[in-house]
Order: sequence, then structure tokens, then C-alpha cells
Amino acid sequence: MALNKLAIDALDLKDKRVLMRVDFNVPLKEGKITNTQRITAALPTIKYALDNGAKSVVLMSHLGRPDGRKQDKYSMLPVKGELDKLLGKPVTFLSDCVGPEVESACASPAPGTVLLLENLRFHVEEEGKGVDAEGNKVKADKAAVDAFRASLSKLGDVYVNDAFGTAHRAHSSMVGCQLSQRASGFLLKKELTYFAKALVSPERPFLAILGGAKVADKIQLIENMLDKVNEMIIGGGMAFTFLKVLNNMEIGSSLYDEEGAKIVQKLVDKAKANNVTITLPVDVVTGDKFAENAAVGQATVESGIPAGSMLSQRASGFLLKKELTYFAKALVSPERPFLAILEAKVADKIQLIENMLDKVNEMIIGGGMAFTFLKVLNNMEGILQNAAVGQATVESGIPAGSMGLDVGEKSIAMFAEVIGRAKTIVWNGPPGVFEFANFSKGTKSMMDAVVKATQGGATSIIGGGDTATCAAKYNTEDKVSHVSTGGGASLELLEGKDLPGVAALSDA
Repeated sequence: MALNKLAIDALDLKDKRVLMRVDFNVPLKEGKITNTQRITAALPTIKYALDNGAKSVVLMSHLGRPDGRKQDKYSMLPVKGELDKLLGKPVTFLSDCVGPEVESACASPAPGTVLLLENLRFHVEEEGKGVDAEGNKVKADKAAVDAFRASLSKLGDVYVNDAFGTAHRAHSSMVGCQLSQRASGFLLKKELTYFAKALVSPERPFLAILGGAKVADKIQLIENMLDKVNEMIIGGGMAFTFLKVLNNMEIGSSLYDEEGAKIVQKLVDKAKANNVTITLPVDVVTGDKFAENAAVGQATVESGIPAGSMLSQRASGFLLKKELTYFAKALVSPERPFLAILEAKVADKIQLIENMLDKVNEMIIGGGMAFTFLKVLNNMEGILQNAAVGQATVESGIPAGSMGLDVGEKSIAMFAEVIGRAKTIVWNGPPGVFEFANFSKGTKSMMDAVVKATQGGATSIIGGGDTATCAAKYNTEDKVSHVSTGGGASLELLEGKDLPGVAALSDA
């Protein structure tokens, strides 16, 4: 997709009302903001508009997941107080984001006014779908969506988007404000500038460092990057699937992606055809258990909960009556909020999960099943903390009952050599369980190598998500070229997909 988009510093803002989509999705505890980083990050764009004569700046954002209905705990009001302090001037808070009253308040404000709209996601028309108070799924009517977007568009003369983290969502505030000039803010401009350096005109050699749990989840990413890079390092959980398929390595209880295994050879063949060198670990650090003080041989994420661990009670008389009574209370006429707590293997519980999602308001997922969700959604590579530590190589394999949780010393040295010769580096996914000290050395060493390469003139891009967390953990956010603020958005960009929020902007 085209990444050369109109930016705010190319606009004439004098006497213009600037409608600005920001990302103020900040963490709250008891109604108080616990981390203001996202608000602080938006200040340069807001201040630029004010300093360059904007008549007003109208800020709009989502906060949390209110599912298309007003919920006080997701109000933007706490953000107003923080903005007052950070901007050094009072911000006008509006109790809605669309409608006649909002349109009137934004029509002709005093010069230099900053207005903050209420949570966009209080309206089902923002995302196009939601959940009603009874827990039923609802879909927005097209005419209502059009009216919602039309009302938003009346609030400004020019549109500025500075919310890269939501750029992969075709939400109304991202794609529906059809003002004649639609520009990026400074945060979004920086994202597009650096991703263009990598994906459009990279300095070579171009290296991609990819981690993650499953090959199947990253196939689009791998395939797209194989068309662009010169070298690729594959680490994390998915490395074990490659090693088992290509080297017949014994991987013990390490994650093995059966579906992904079917496409490994295809990916390797594409790499050869494109003259791309793929580097895999040659040695790994292993652990013998996945829970604190667990004995060797207990169930893993892959094996799930052993047979016989699930409830199988079959009773008669008063016991059965009691069962039916309470299940009816939950499944037929529950008092809300209705919470479900589930565990076991995802595949075993698909029907249960799908059925409960139609009934509950909230769901806690634990047990072995949680690890599968964590791996897929958060790229969480490891699941043990106080495990006994061991070493294994491709030749020796990983013994039964153990799993690979980090790369070993030889792999660290080999990866550093590959990183050292790269001129453009895109990193998405850590090579090990950096959250735990025993299995963090591979990730820390890789970060050190990327920082060193950056100091030597390479362009380095950290692709959001867990890898951005690594940069924060090791205090390297200002030592690499760019740390992306959008996990899902950056991943989709690297996969070669169009981002609706970017495509909606005016071309430069």
C-alpha cells in the first residue's frame, strides 16, 4: 500500500477547526489514569495545531471495550483532567461525540479551544457492532453508521489521524470523516516514514527477525517478508516446528505447530527461490516444567489437561435436581453481569466457548487453554518460571518432558553476526521467554546486537507487541531507530495488508 501520505506539517491550519483522531486508550484504576504515555505522545501534534493558528482542536478517541453502549467506567472524563495539566489550559469536555449539541459546541469555538469528545465506542456505529445490556450481539444499521460519520465530519475543517494503533481497523473515526484534507499527525507520520524505509526502499542487507508461537499464524508475515528481505532469523516457539521438519530434531515438549509444519518446506523453497538466507537456532535453553515446582512429565500446553480431569458427575434425585436448578439460573435466566471461567484445551472446548460467548458478559480463560490464547494473541513464548534449566542442540534434541524456552550461546553468537551485517532490521517477536530471568538471555543479547547495529548506522524497527515490551524492559526505546506503537497495525503492515486508517488519508 502507498505510505506517502499528507502530514499535518503540510497543512495550512490558520483559523481551521482540526478534527483529530488520537489514541487515548489509557489504563484506568478506580477512575484514575495509571499511565499517561499515550496522552503525552499526542501532545506534539496537538500543540503544533494550536501553535500554527488552529481555531480549535477537537480530540476524539476510544477507551476500553464498552461494546457500543455508554458505560461510565469507560468515560473519557479522566483524560480531560490530565490534558488540562499537560496543556496548561482548560479543555472543554463534551458528554457525547456526535449529535446536534456536539455539533453546536464545535461549530464556532473561541480561538485556541481544545475540545475532548466522549468515548467514540459508546456508539455501536463506531465499530459497526457491539453487545447490548443483555449480552446479545448487535450490528449497526448502515444508515445509522452514515449519520454517525456525517456528524463527526461536521466537527472540523481538516482531519488529522494520529492513532496508528487503530489504523488496521475500518472504524468510523478512522475511515468515515470525509473532509477534503485528511492528514497524519506526527506519531502516524513517523510510523509511515520508518515502515516505508523498510518496506519500500530499504538499505541492504535487509534483515527480518521473526518470533511467535505458530508458523500458521505468521505465514502471511513470513511470505511477504520473503519477497523483501535478504536474510531472516526465525526464533521463538515457531522455530521448533522448522527444526523438527527440516532437521528431524527431537523437540520434547516444545511447541509443535502441526498445521504450520505442512507449509515449512514451501516457505523454505520460496526463500531459496528469492535467495533469502534463513537462520534458525542451533542450540536452545530448556526447562523441565511449565509451572512452579511442577514435577517432570506433567501436562504441557500441547497435551492439555489429562483425561479424567474434567467433571463427569452423574447423579439422581435431589442432587440432579440441584444441578438442573443452578444451571438453569446460569443458562436460562442469569443475573448479570454473567461471568464464565474456562480452562482445558481450546480445541476440546470450541463449542463451549462459542456457546458461552452468546450468553456471558465476561469470560476468564485459564488452565492449559490460556497458554494457547497467550501464544496466539500476545506472542507469549514461554509458560514456566522456576523450571530446571538445561541445554540442548539440534543434534542432541530436547529430551521428553523438557521444552525449549530460549536460544543457546551458539545461536546468540550466530544471530549477532547476522544482525551485525544488516543495514535495515525489522524485528517482530522475541526469541525466548524474556519475562523470566533464566530464559531472557537470548532476547537481551539480540536487543544488544540490534542496538549495536543501529549505532553503526543501520535502521532498526521494533514491530510493536512483545518486542516493544522488550525495548521498554531493556531501556532501549531511544537506542533503536523506531519502536512501533501499533502491535496489530504494524503486523498487518508487515504482512503486506492495506491499513484502512492509512488508506483513508490524502496522498502527499
